[in-house]
Amino acid sequence: MRLGVNVPTFGEFADVRVLAELAALAEQSGWDGFFVWDHVVWPYADEIVDPWIALTAVALGTERIRFGPLVAPLSRRRPHKVARETVTLDRLSGGRFVLGVGSGAFPKEFDDLGEADDARTRAALLDESLAVLTGLWSGENFSFTGEHHRVRDAVFRPTPLQQPRIPVWVGGQWPLSGPLGRARRWDGYVPLKAEPTPFSTAEVKDVAERVGAAERPGFDLVISGTEGDLAGYESAGATWWVHTPPPWDVSLSAVRDRVAAGPPGR
Repeated sequence: MRLGVNVPTFGEFADVRVLAELAALAEQSGWDGFFVWDHVVWPYADEIVDPWIALTAVALGTERIRFGPLVAPLSRRRPHKVARETVTLDRLSGGRFVLGVGSGAFPKEFDDLGEADDARTRAALLDESLAVLTGLWSGENFSFTGEHHRVRDAVFRPTPLQQPRIPVWVGGQWPLSGPLGRARRWDGYVPLKAEPTPFSTAEVKDVAERVGAAERPGFDLVISGTEGDLAGYESAGATWWVHTPPPWDVSLSAVRDRVAAGPPGR
């Protein structure tokens, strides 16, 4: 099982240099991945930096670890722009980029900014965006007509270094059926819990069974939190555990100390 860290981009973390330094520290300390939250607004912090610019600094400041947004709400992004950004990051990093996606939820980032204000529409936008992304990643002539997006005779090159595509991890509230079904069509699942309690080993086993992880070689099951039975998670089918501080209690000094201490059990 691989081990990573997942950090916010607001408050004390609202500095691209800080995020790049944390990523370099994570690599030096033996972690396998470094991920950032993707928000344009945070309800309890005014200072925030763009995660995609931060990921460029992460790519340039590391050589080994996987990295990416965890997760990016594609329902408020233009998929053709995301296609260019993701391929650029993938090639810049030598093929280490992972695209975590979700439909989004915070009203401050949707309703208040004129984006889609209902969950069904955001889910449809996410599915269409993923279809457009994979079509543009192919490097072939691509057209698409959906309810929300349209592409006509587009050829996007260069293509990603990673083939057949950049890995796509789908995040969503566990145990909602929509994100589960979507994750089965892609490369990984990031179950999120509404309540601030760690996953139990039994829950992880249930997640793995429902998403069909055992039947899909290379499929990633990504469990996040600040604690938990990591050995049990691995035996239950998890392929990643990602240390994620609670959003209501995020301290840069505490996160830096945790990153510097290295992944648990190593």
